[in-house]
Amino acid sequence: MQQELEVKYGLPAKVIFCKRCVMSNQRPTSMPEFKHVKETKHATLFIDEEGVCDACRYAENKELIDWKVREEELLKLLERHRSKDGSYDCVVPGSGGKDSALAAHILKYKYGMHPLTVTWAPILYTDYGYRNFLNWISVGGFDNITFRPNGRLMKLLTKLSIENLLHPFQTFILGQKNIAPKIACKYRIPLVFYGENEAEYGNPIADNAVSMRDRSYFAFDNMDELYLAGVSVRELKEKYGFSNADFAPFLPVHYEDLKKSNIEVHYLGYYIKWTPQEAYYYAVEHTGFQARPFRSEGTYSKYNSLDDKIDDLHYYTTYIKFGLGRASYDASQEIRNKHLTRQEAVALVRRFDGEVPKRYLKEVLSYIDMTEDRFFELCDRARSPHLWEYTAGKWELRHQVS
Repeated sequence: MQQELEVKYGLPAKVIFCKRCVMSNQRPTSMPEFKHVKETKHATLFIDEEGVCDACRYAENKELIDWKVREEELLKLLERHRSKDGSYDCVVPGSGGKDSALAAHILKYKYGMHPLTVTWAPILYTDYGYRNFLNWISVGGFDNITFRPNGRLMKLLTKLSIENLLHPFQTFILGQKNIAPKIACKYRIPLVFYGENEAEYGNPIADNAVSMRDRSYFAFDNMDELYLAGVSVRELKEKYGFSNADFAPFLPVHYEDLKKSNIEVHYLGYYIKWTPQEAYYYAVEHTGFQARPFRSEGTYSKYNSLDDKIDDLHYYTTYIKFGLGRASYDASQEIRNKHLTRQEAVALVRRFDGEVPKRYLKEVLSYIDMTEDRFFELCDRARSPHLWEYTAGKWELRHQVS
């Protein structure tokens, strides 16, 4: 009898690929950064009895939505909250990428809102990413608050996130997700608008049944019970000498503060049909957005997730842990938006998924004081045996999309 292979991260033991896109049921839909706990188990992409994933089903549903009715709902929401004196009436988080550029611009210039844009600064800006940020503010014409957390703590948490979770962006994502509701609470701004819901890419379809995010998602009660980079805040304070104030920017709004506020967090993609490629064209036209001057390592595209030098490393680690790299993510959404056939997508995934991101690797590892040998040792430790086998002197996936 064949011995069962070890399965890490609570992933499904049987690997199943969607028949429409190139995603598998190994794609996480809940990550540790969103639950603020020490855990490695992940809820994953649901694929139904017909072999179709939730993201592809949602793409079907989008074609049945009456977007005119949805826009009317948006107009009513905005009318209730639009300021009469020109003061800020909504917060739009972002870095000047295509999605935040579209969201802020359309709210201000089409719907007459007064957005305050908020940026959690990338860990290591790319030159072109920083230019896009400046263009967003100057060409687009927006007020902006940029927040840079304690640099020593950010460096430590990034390193620990890789050491403990092989997730370079874990604490960055926390700060990025939490900064907008916190700014809205501080300045008593009633609305926060994100772009598309993760249901577009595979989180449960029910998540996109309403536009508003449950406020408890952005709240916490006891700081010492939370985990960052796989370590409790209490332990981080004791071991490294940081204070509550140092950690506060990474954490959600305190529950008591949230109860006193009346902020609402909405996804603009609920009201407006969201298509990444169309967002790219819009940002180019209205905010001076420019794609990368070269192909992103690990994929074939040039305009997604390009402002941080750690982006490429992040997608490489998803390939190691879940067998799904950057090309799989890009190609799947382009299949759903009818910009690629599945056959074309499979060829792109086979060619680019898992490409080692060499362009910024030395700089990123130098930033966190880690050697390449140590990083790749951590990668090999993180490989789940049910996904990977070591044969003929190299690692190979046991299952590939076909």
